[in-house]
Amino acid sequence: MASDNKKYGISVKLPENDPMSAAHLLGDDWAGERWYSTADERDTAIVQMQNHPRYYRKGDTPTITLEKIERT
Repeated sequence: MASDNKKYGISVKLPENDPMSAAHLLGDDWAGERWYSTADERDTAIVQMQNHPRYYRKGDTPTITLEKIERT
C-alpha cells in the first residue's frame, strides 16, 4: 500500500489480449502500482523498468504497459 507522502507513481498493466492475461496465468485484472516520494525517483524507476529484465531469455520480450501517475 502506498504511503500518503508518496505522490508520484507508476501504473503497471498488461496490454489488451496479452497471453499472460489468461485465467490460468495472471488473469484479466492483473495490475499494480509503485509509488515514490519524488518525480525524479519515479522517472529513474520507470527507465529501469523499461530495460530488458536480466533473467529473461534472449529473444523473450516482456509486454507490460507503464504509465506515470500522480496524486493531487
